[in-house]
Order: sequence, then structure tokens, then C-alpha cells
Amino acid sequence: MSARTHSRPHPATTGGVEIRLPWWALALPALAFIALLTLILNPSDAHAASGDPAITHLFERAHQLLMR
Repeated sequence: MSARTHSRPHPATTGGVEIRLPWWALALPALAFIALLTLILNPSDAHAASGDPAITHLFERAHQLLMR
């Protein structure tokens, strides 16, 4: 028995796919890049965030336990 071949109901389109991005999909990465670039150019503006002492103590304790 021979199997029947199925043909496509309509030919595939040769045109490209059109994708439209919202404005923020380009603006947010560009803004993040500019912010990181300014931090690289002027590192004195980059300050470490002050953490909660309890969290800092927890991390120090975990580090001490792992170093045993």
C-alpha cells in the first residue's frame, strides 16, 4: 500500500515577517546602557547600597560555616 502525500493548502509566503516593537522595548535597554556607561566613566558616583545589618550578619555566619 502506498501512502498518500499531503500537499500544502496554499503556497508559503516569501515575504519577511513584520514585527513591531513597543517604544519602551528599545528605550529601556538604551537607558540602561547609558546609565552603566556613565558609571564606568565616573566611578565616584557609584556607591554601594547600605545593607541591613541582620542580612550582613547572616551572610558572614554562612561564610564562616562554609569555611570550616
